[in-house]
Amino acid sequence: MQSITKLDQAPSSEPDTSDIAGWVVVEGNPTMKTWALHTSKDGAMLSGIWEATPGTYHATYSAYEFVHMIAGRIVITPDGGTPVTVQAGDAFVVESDFKGTWKIEEAVRKHFDFKL
Repeated sequence: MQSITKLDQAPSSEPDTSDIAGWVVVEGNPTMKTWALHTSKDGAMLSGIWEATPGTYHATYSAYEFVHMIAGRIVITPDGGTPVTVQAGDAFVVESDFKGTWKIEEAVRKHFDFKL
């Protein structure tokens, strides 16, 4: 039984280009692409790559997410909270109760692990 899965840095499959449920464009005309690369055996976690172009989304989360930024810069501001800037090389988590804006200042590419 294989217990290690190496994720492809350049996926050959076509990405999902629909906006993530709970994400609403509030400024600009950003677009996103999501490549789902692996789902855990128990179906609880999804790992993949996400890309987005500049613009701002208001995001509502319903699950925990771990992110490692590969490229780009985002200013993430929780509703009523303090902005946090993340950029290439940074790693961060978003809790399942997050609501706020993602202002994509430079085109983004990130690895993500999302609790389903």
